Amino acid sequence: MDPLWITIAFFCGFLIRQLGLPPLVGFLAAGFILNALGVSGGDMLQKVADLGVTLLLFTIGLKLKVRDLLEPVVWAGTTLHMVVTIALMSLVFVGFAQFNLALFADLAPASVVLVAFALSFSSTVFAVKVLEDKGEMSSMHGRAAVGMLIMQDVLAVLFLTASSGKVPSPWALVVVTGLLLLRPYLFRIMDRCDHGELVILYGFFLALVVGAKSFDAVAMKADLGALLIGMLIANHPKSKEMAKSLMGFKEIFLVGFFLSIGLAGIPTWQTLGAATLLALAIPLKAAAYFLLLCRFRLRPRSSLLASFSLANYSEFGLIVAAVGVNNGWLDRQWLTVMALALSLTFVMASPLNSLAHGVYMRFRERLARFEVAGRHPDDLVGVGLVNVAIFGMGRIGSGAYDFMTERCGTNVVGVDLNENVVQQQRESGRNVMLGDATDPDFWDLLKTRDGLARLELVMLAMPKHRANLFAAEQLRKAGFSGTIAAIAMYDDQLEELRRAGVDSAFNFYAEAGNGFAEHVYEQALRSGVLPGVCQVPS
Repeated sequence: MDPLWITIAFFCGFLIRQLGLPPLVGFLAAGFILNALGVSGGDMLQKVADLGVTLLLFTIGLKLKVRDLLEPVVWAGTTLHMVVTIALMSLVFVGFAQFNLALFADLAPASVVLVAFALSFSSTVFAVKVLEDKGEMSSMHGRAAVGMLIMQDVLAVLFLTASSGKVPSPWALVVVTGLLLLRPYLFRIMDRCDHGELVILYGFFLALVVGAKSFDAVAMKADLGALLIGMLIANHPKSKEMAKSLMGFKEIFLVGFFLSIGLAGIPTWQTLGAATLLALAIPLKAAAYFLLLCRFRLRPRSSLLASFSLANYSEFGLIVAAVGVNNGWLDRQWLTVMALALSLTFVMASPLNSLAHGVYMRFRERLARFEVAGRHPDDLVGVGLVNVAIFGMGRIGSGAYDFMTERCGTNVVGVDLNENVVQQQRESGRNVMLGDATDPDFWDLLKTRDGLARLELVMLAMPKHRANLFAAEQLRKAGFSGTIAAIAMYDDQLEELRRAGVDSAFNFYAEAGNGFAEHVYEQALRSGVLPGVCQVPS
């Protein structure tokens, strides 16, 4: 990428981050600034952007379970929302046309439906980024949102295929079948990749060659191939390691994607006005998501958080608009309108998602009216009368659980928001319950059932600092007087945790070194072979 692009992108992202917004908003602004300076994206930037989206869908596939897509809330909810959104948006556009508003008044009835269809999609890039940053990809609302986004992507691919007049090659079925048959061999290769650069390179090979190129060769969407291959190897033990290894590359390439959106066209007052009107219609879209998710028996909190992450327009809207322009269905100005509307909704949705938990806490009594009888079986909170509770049952939480049960012989419960983790932990013989430490309802239920009265120690071992911080604050607000311990990655986070009421905060990188040395020392002491510099305890 050009040094000018990198410079402007960095400083825009940095400044926006200081305002508490995600850097991606700054990257969009950087694209518009570069556009104003007369800079064009070119093939290189487009390739970088495409690579970022392809890697994004591949990493989504690595975390996606097929059965999640088969849930009614995903396939039926997505279809119903798309129908409702197209109907509502079409009525809104007809209303705009009655007032002779620019661009809207010239839309033919078929073009009205096309634009409404383009606006019915939500951004996979934005939603996944927000959910990953908050550590909520595995939560009920995270899985519901991602599942609906994947279904939207599938519908978008079907539209693009139909509108282009291209029919998938007769070899398409052979390619898909071949990938399914290759799965055991892909697993074997993954087993022999060890760790490090080979895992990263194998991830690129799977996403860009095995998935994307094979689909592209038979006239199917390349990104869909990357998604499918990711799903095929999602159950491999190293899939999480691969996803983490590719994260940095994905983030860098996605910068190119956001820059390319800003470079899509030069804004005018007319296109900015039309985009603003489209952005103001976002509450209708979010409300439709919320009501539908509630009807599918998700709790109001899960429905609200999922709706907030989906309260935006999608990059696929730009693609649909481009198809309309190329086929003569839309004026070229609609490309700029869609790019501006997309950017505005990102700016609107960023603080909304940052404040999502606070919004729910403030309005949860009113939102509770929308809850239907019979809660979704996966949307539960788990509680128990125990002495020690460990939140976050990853490697650190599992190690802490085993230590407390073996060394202390106390009554311990683990809590995790990922149902797959909960199931695996239970199969390993651990007492683990499904629960979300960032859910105010969880703490209310714990307090109501006197769960806090029995608790003496709470250990916060969740991977996201904000989740640990929120849990500590909720515990102290609920009147918990026992000991709270938490992990962090950086020293400034340790201080934040202490201010939130945490008694013992540990930098787990530093503590890992101490634990390693202590383990070696104890082993050497038992074997009677201590290094000469070590002091033998009296």
